Amino acid sequence: MNEYIEFNGEKYKKGCDLKNTTYKYVIVRTYSAGVFAGYIESRNGKECTMLNARRLWYWSGAASLSQLAMEGVKNPEKCKFPCEVDKIELTEVVEVIECTGKAKESIAGVKVWSV
Repeated sequence: MNEYIEFNGEKYKKGCDLKNTTYKYVIVRTYSAGVFAGYIESRNGKECTMLNARRLWYWSGAASLSQLAMEGVKNPEKCKFPCEVDKIELTEVVEVIECTGKAKESIAGVKVWSV
């Protein structure tokens, strides 16, 4: 199993903190797989590969994904965001919204939800 990902010729350990790379933290909405927050490694039409991605299953304190991407969540204790995955391939991408630093910190600050 490969422990590293490669971006622009540089190798990074999977699950590493990508905040010092040229990746942008985004929210991606798909047609049927849901909504994810993380870093886009590559994109080809309606398909993209995300790194350190977290599914945003349920959020509270933002009226829309646009507001979530700009302001983050206002009620993190009510959100249901499972753990990050190192890498995910998404098809049928409908929209990509770049997040502010405030929103990224807010999303990252939500405790991992599990049943």
